[in-house]
Parts: sequence; C-alpha cells; structure tokens
Amino acid sequence: MRKIIFATSNEGKMKEIREILRDLDVDLLSLKEVGLNPDIDENGITFEENAIIKAKQVMELTGEIVLADDSGLEVDYLDKAPGVYSARFMGEDTSYHIKNQFILDQLINAKEKERSARFVCAIACAFPDGEVVTRTATIEGSIAKEISNGGNGFGYDPIFFVEEYGCTTADMSSEQKNEISHRGKALKAMKEVVKIHL
Repeated sequence: MRKIIFATSNEGKMKEIREILRDLDVDLLSLKEVGLNPDIDENGITFEENAIIKAKQVMELTGEIVLADDSGLEVDYLDKAPGVYSARFMGEDTSYHIKNQFILDQLINAKEKERSARFVCAIACAFPDGEVVTRTATIEGSIAKEISNGGNGFGYDPIFFVEEYGCTTADMSSEQKNEISHRGKALKAMKEVVKIHL
C-alpha cells in the first residue's frame, strides 16, 4: 500500500484527516508514527507558504509523498489575528482554553456584526519528483460569546460559531464538521490531486 505522511503530530487533526481521506487506498501516517520530530521553521507569511515549507522539508527527509497543512483563525475585530500565528498565539504551550478566553475578552465590546471570523486551511502536497501542489479553503463564522462545552473539536473550535448550524464547530458531529470545515474542504480538493498521482 502506498504510504503518505501527513506532517503533523496533532492527534485531533490526524483523526479528522483520516476520516476525510478514508476512501484513499493509502497508509496515512503522522510524523509521530514515522518517528520524526523535525524542527521546521514556519517562517512564511501566509498559510500556503507555511504548508509548503512543512511538506517539502518532510518529503526531503523521507522521500515519500507528504501532505502538510497550515490553518488558523482570522478574527476581523483583531485585524485578522491570530492568523498564521494561531498555533503559536500567546505561546505554543499555552492551553487553548486560555487562548479562547483571551479572544473572548478582546471582543467584549464588539457588536454582533463585528464578531465575524473565519477558519482558513491551506494544504500542500510535496511529491518526491519535486512537484508541490496547494489547495486552500475557508469557513466563515463568528466568535461566540462564551466557550462551548462541545467536546467534538480542538483548538479554537469551542468559540467558532456557525450561523446556519446554530452552534460552534465543537458542538457539531464529526460528519457535519468535516462536510463544511476549512480542512475538510481543502482536503477533499487535495484528495483529487493525490488520486491522480497514486
């Protein structure tokens, strides 16, 4: 079976990725599963640049097809912060509960229409022949008034409210979330690219 490495050690993310790509006939492995913990300097200024940096470096280390994503939350009221710094926002070791509460506190005086936000996900695929392909997708929403207790998400999901579902992405089922999420849409687009190369 063809091996594809996804350049992450985040188990929550890998769970989502495996669900979305389950119909690809490949062995999908995380960095942890292939015994890698590369020190990658994500110094790009866009989500696409950071995804490409990760995918290329891991492909060069392994010689395998490598997928990588860079994703994050853009809050319009905060001039699109945390943006590309979403994972490193307030320090990588700071819990998301603290990060989420900080964002809520910053928006305490924001009017309803000022709470607009989006999740952005860029996926890069680096092939051993040097070809690199990217796909980017977004999901529009707003920042909730409080942190949700919904357990089906990670990161900023508990404060990201989607109007048409009337709940945060942490309150959605995996199927609902994967159908509409930034990562789900970007991965589905990338899946079609990968199929051609398998």
